[in-house]
Amino acid sequence: MLKDKRIRIVIGHYGSGKSEFSVNYAVKLAEMGRKVALADLDIVNMYFRSREKAKEMEELGVKVIASHINTPAVEVPSIAAEVYAPLQDNSYDFVIDVGGDQVGARALGRYVDYFKDGEYDMFFVLNANRPETQSVDKVLEYMIKIQDVSRARISGIVNNTHLLKATSVEDILRGQKLALEVQDKTGIPLRYISVLEDLIPDLPKDLEGEILPIKLFLRDEWML
Repeated sequence: MLKDKRIRIVIGHYGSGKSEFSVNYAVKLAEMGRKVALADLDIVNMYFRSREKAKEMEELGVKVIASHINTPAVEVPSIAAEVYAPLQDNSYDFVIDVGGDQVGARALGRYVDYFKDGEYDMFFVLNANRPETQSVDKVLEYMIKIQDVSRARISGIVNNTHLLKATSVEDILRGQKLALEVQDKTGIPLRYISVLEDLIPDLPKDLEGEILPIKLFLRDEWML
């Protein structure tokens, strides 16, 4: 995580778990003593968004930025002007959680001037259990569309293959195989393997990519 650029953009198909990855990533940065802001730019998905856990995140040291209209269960096409502060303030480690399709990626357009080559990372969160991203060709098609709309370049792949609490080691390894195939095809490195904490001891020790232990912040205990 220390090798990543100060500005991190997180994208991925709907249901990939990109918001969960974003929240966990931001919390890990805060635990390292960093000054962290997390912007929820997801204006597409109504469920499991980082803004819904703003109070909990701020207690953990993460400043959450979202729509300035306080309606967490309603979609509003407005993004707080507050986003500009951590873009301009180099003292922040900034994580940007973006909507899960081309429509969502358009939210990045207004900030494109801040995304200079070599000064940001954009992580593509890949869940091989999602029908839309189960093959290399489908993943590449999606990645190209997101890059074209957002006018930003993907710099890393995150294997976040899961079935929520029913996730198995086999799921993760299947996602790892697909992520490595995408890496070989594009030259974009596999940067992280996002894994529920209790599964980590059962994983092979030689997996390519950095393992990021995660908790399910965005799902209540009663949810599957």
